[in-house]
Amino acid sequence: MAASSSACDAGVRYGMRRGGVLALLPHAHMHERAIEREAQALSGAATALLQYTPQAAFSDDATIVLDIGASLRLFGGIRALCRRVRGTVRQLGLTAAVSCAPTAAGAALLARHCHLRGHHHPRTLSTPRLQRRLDRLPVSALPAALPYLDWLKGIGCRNLADLRRLPRPGLQRRGDTRMLDALDCAYGEAMELHAWIETPPSFRQRIELTERIEHAEAAQHTVQALLAQLCGWLTARQLAVTQVCVQLEHERGRQAVAPTVIELALAEPTWQDAHLIRLLKERLAQLEISAPVIAVVLEAARTEAMAPASESLFPEPGGTPEDYKRLLELLVARLGVEHVLQPSPLADYRPEQANRWVSVMEPAAPLDARPLPPRPGWLLEKPVALVMRQHRPYYGSRLHPVSPPERIEAGWWNGLLVTRDYYIAAGADHCHYWIYRERIGDVDGVEPHWYLHGVFG
Repeated sequence: MAASSSACDAGVRYGMRRGGVLALLPHAHMHERAIEREAQALSGAATALLQYTPQAAFSDDATIVLDIGASLRLFGGIRALCRRVRGTVRQLGLTAAVSCAPTAAGAALLARHCHLRGHHHPRTLSTPRLQRRLDRLPVSALPAALPYLDWLKGIGCRNLADLRRLPRPGLQRRGDTRMLDALDCAYGEAMELHAWIETPPSFRQRIELTERIEHAEAAQHTVQALLAQLCGWLTARQLAVTQVCVQLEHERGRQAVAPTVIELALAEPTWQDAHLIRLLKERLAQLEISAPVIAVVLEAARTEAMAPASESLFPEPGGTPEDYKRLLELLVARLGVEHVLQPSPLADYRPEQANRWVSVMEPAAPLDARPLPPRPGWLLEKPVALVMRQHRPYYGSRLHPVSPPERIEAGWWNGLLVTRDYYIAAGADHCHYWIYRERIGDVDGVEPHWYLHGVFG
């Protein structure tokens, strides 16, 4: 039996029977254990914690041990690492007691005892200090000693120091060798052997919700928990993800509804969840579902080898190219892929045909390396006809050409023929305009027209 913090404040303790709990808390809410879901949650927590160390293993009594010897400098020391571990566990919707010790078994005993007493302050301990701390723990803190508690209390064995003073041959005859082995491992007097967690070659995890949700945005916490597991899996496999698929499962059976699918295609590979959380938060906020959600599935659809970015001594102002790509991905998630566009030049001399707009998620066409005369930064969508005054084009004032003509004749192959002479012209306001004159006039003898096609900055 496990108790909440409010139940512990009322006097409920681990191992109490149902009647004793109801005597202390008549209105207490009790829930039957779901062993399979507990195992799934423990496995998910272990996978998420792999982002801090590749060596993680399961221990007794819902305990995960982490070998963090090689991770302390990377994460800024023991306290900073413990804060990050707690934050990841909270992201999974769980709580944890964290302890640190030179031995894995010793850390597990301290964490379990701290959980029972309500203390959650990890400390870095030397081996002598660890042994003194363990000596003060009650015998009940050792899981292997639980079957023999009545016998041990009958002979006056109250704590682990008393247990260590007992004759070992007698303990081996009356008890279990695992009790002495666990004791020796905790005190650092025996070699510890762990079966380190091995990650699968692909990632696909599913979390079934405790209750149905009516809005997609309410699934954000579950998605964050799955993303934490994804980051642990990516770190352990030394991979980065470029495409993520989220499925929101609905009712099954007669009223079955197809899952709602959210696909994220990333321009820059990532193995951290902060950017993925922002993208999925935007997508979930805009998503409308047709039926209640009962489960969430997250799958790493496409991955590649991890390539950590090198830190520059003098970073460029305005952020890195990766930051720019992440900003574009965030805008796409918020506004839609059809509303965030980039120019894609085409090999055509006609200005109105020389560019097309494509999604920023598509690769743009390479730029033509051939040198061209100056082009305006602002090209009008449709050229504006200019009036003539004293045989000069007029746009607010008389326009005077300041460049030689640029002749463009193209489009005869597709029926969009243009024959123009372009000029850069200056007005009385000192602005520079891009104007052109048609080289072929009307059949009735009317002179060719002048048009304004762009403005220089």
